[in-house]
Amino acid sequence: MKWRKFNRLLHRDIGYICFGLIIIYSISGIAVNHVDDWNPNYVIEIDTLKISEIADSSLSKDELAFLIIEKLSIRDSLQSSFKSSPNKTEFYFEGKTVYADAETAQVVVETVKDRAVFRETNFLHLNAPKKLWTYVADLFAVALILLAISGSLMIQGKKGITGRGKWLILLGIAIPVFFLLLYF
Repeated sequence: MKWRKFNRLLHRDIGYICFGLIIIYSISGIAVNHVDDWNPNYVIEIDTLKISEIADSSLSKDELAFLIIEKLSIRDSLQSSFKSSPNKTEFYFEGKTVYADAETAQVVVETVKDRAVFRETNFLHLNAPKKLWTYVADLFAVALILLAISGSLMIQGKKGITGRGKWLILLGIAIPVFFLLLYF
């Protein structure tokens, strides 16, 4: 078998194997690039409410918790609580935190939900599992190197690596070098 045919077959098959990983890493990469604009792992909702009945600093932490659970129709059980000042208490539920201020009768409810697809892709992309996944990620990186090399050698002549291909490869190298010089 000629080496060009072998190169094409290798490039094609590695590309097929890498398809799912490329999609996962690309989705996660876009999400992580914009981490200053949004939280790619969680949807966080904040609601502020007034509950006039809590404007009584003589309520115990347990009485206040019962009142808030009743008023907000919270179905989850209380996991813990923390009194940060004489008038302010934080209540922790599964996926929800309630901040109660007896002085202002204000309650802030912070609900945290997983952001579907993005959380899972980030979990893999950022190598949270460690263990065996580290080796899968390393093999994927090697496969991407092989795809880059085999792809650059696929076409001959003036459209290949000895023609315009070399200029496009140089451009592909120059772009990250430019930004390294600009920002690093």
